[in-house]
Amino acid sequence: MTTQNSNINPNEIRIGRFADIRMDRWFKRSFGTEANKRLLQLLLQELIPERKISELTLSPQEYINPDDTDKDIRVDVAATDTSGQRFIVELQLARQEAFYERAIFNSSFAVQQQVKRGNLSYDFPPVYFIGIMDFSIHKGSDEVLYRYALRRKEDGELMSDRLQYIFLELPNCSKALTEAASVLDNFCYSLRNLPSLEDRPAPAEQSELLARLFDSAEIATFTADERNKYLNDMTTQRDIINQIAYAKKEGHAAGVAEGEVKEKVSIARNLKKRRMNPEEIAEITGLSPEAISAL
Repeated sequence: MTTQNSNINPNEIRIGRFADIRMDRWFKRSFGTEANKRLLQLLLQELIPERKISELTLSPQEYINPDDTDKDIRVDVAATDTSGQRFIVELQLARQEAFYERAIFNSSFAVQQQVKRGNLSYDFPPVYFIGIMDFSIHKGSDEVLYRYALRRKEDGELMSDRLQYIFLELPNCSKALTEAASVLDNFCYSLRNLPSLEDRPAPAEQSELLARLFDSAEIATFTADERNKYLNDMTTQRDIINQIAYAKKEGHAAGVAEGEVKEKVSIARNLKKRRMNPEEIAEITGLSPEAISAL
């Protein structure tokens, strides 16, 4: 997950009533903690209505590659329900090359973990990869939900329902807050606009999913330590955005500088996944320790 967010004006960042839970630490707080597990369950039930999703158990966020390579992965949120169904939830703010391929790679770990060595049965419970994207692959669309499964190319015959991919494109929520809006339209709008909202929109009064989303983001419910960390994260995000904004004012050279900043952030994020010491990452990339901590 990246902390870059092209939708935020660096001169307008402020701390409002609701936190921007698209940032890594706060997304995990809202969807990947015991206190807010019900929010995750409600979202999954909305995304996968054909399946009954019972009580969830949060799973480790790290998947170890059995081939002992450097391709271990960490996901934002992972959970399993009482029937064995597995769910991987990833939030991606900036457009990333080969994001679909990354989804396939990450989901393969959840499949492999279910097929134990020496077990000849491959009848494993379904695995769902959920990608929440703050960019649109289907530009101009007003559909926020895209689902994919393994199907025959010629006629769409389902090959297996045990591996499925679900993507929410947040920017496509143009129907939000209208009579034509679905719960997911309003969810996408709310998640994207939380930091700029001072009041809950009307749909949040009729939907437990939306109500719990706003509950999880209400800064008044944060502990003093959480509020301090959130302020630090917002300050760091503003600093990164300001670096990019400054670079853009410098013409062609700015384009190079912007690319350098993005590359440093990308390198730092990958080094964090390998559990390198933050001080070493700072020395390699030139980013501040605070910026690295917020990634």
